[in-house]
Amino acid sequence: MGIAIIAIIALGVAVLLWLFSSIKMVRQGYQYTIEHFGRFTTVARPGLGFYPAFFYRVGRRINMMEQVLDIPGQEIITKDNAMIQTDGVVFFQVLDAAKAAYEVSDLYVAIMQLTTTNLRTVMGSMDLDETLSKRDEINARLLSVVDQATEAWGVKITRVEIKDIRPPADIVNAMGRQMKAEREKRAVILESEGSRASAILRAEGEKQSQILEAEGRREAAFRDAEARERAAQAEATATKLVSDAIESGSAQAINYFIAQKYVEAVGQFANSPNAKTILFPVEATQLIGTLGGIGELAKEALAKGGEASPTVPSTRGGGGR
Repeated sequence: MGIAIIAIIALGVAVLLWLFSSIKMVRQGYQYTIEHFGRFTTVARPGLGFYPAFFYRVGRRINMMEQVLDIPGQEIITKDNAMIQTDGVVFFQVLDAAKAAYEVSDLYVAIMQLTTTNLRTVMGSMDLDETLSKRDEINARLLSVVDQATEAWGVKITRVEIKDIRPPADIVNAMGRQMKAEREKRAVILESEGSRASAILRAEGEKQSQILEAEGRREAAFRDAEARERAAQAEATATKLVSDAIESGSAQAINYFIAQKYVEAVGQFANSPNAKTILFPVEATQLIGTLGGIGELAKEALAKGGEASPTVPSTRGGGGR
């Protein structure tokens, strides 16, 4: 009796252990593959699942969250035979746990090796300048190639990023000198363009100034010529009047003409700044007589003005000018 009870208790404990071992709890973010005597049967999703022990077992525990994989530093020879060191990271996510578990032996190593080889292929087809300036293009090409290759493994490559590209020290120094020379070249070009623009503006200003000055001189010459023309016309009119008066027998007209010239000559002597003493080339009595002649002529002109003789309108016309 005692042995039977012990056997029943032992059997009960074994059943409980079997039941506990048959219950599988899958954490959130993971999926387990279930194998039946070594053959894949199904995928256990997050939560509790009952899979009879001994008959079923958990094959692989697959992380279904997005993961990041570091690509170790690699020495790569570029198209122009420059040795560079580079490293990067790969972001991926398992979409099919069964394929990730059974289509590739070691998923992480496979992705890392695949990315490394394609990294060398892509960067090796570029010059050094292209590898330094076209990092986005390198990332895009790597993402396309690696994602296509890992599709059969049930993996989606979300991003591939090159972390660093390190050229040799001598190339870095040469690049520094090149950058400095390029900046100095741009500075010289900008200074030259500024000097050129300044010279053009200065020449344009001088040109406009000379044009305005020439126009001013032309206008002044035109005005002077016009003034001289009008003065000559007035002088010609006055001379004609005097000639008409002489022709008609008026001695006062002759005296008037001569007296006018005497007065102008004396006025020029008087206006000279160095003339301390004025010598008259004529006798003073002649000048006084001449002035007297002017007076007589004026009186005659006034008297004729009252009679409205035919010569008066012509005289007034000459004076009006």
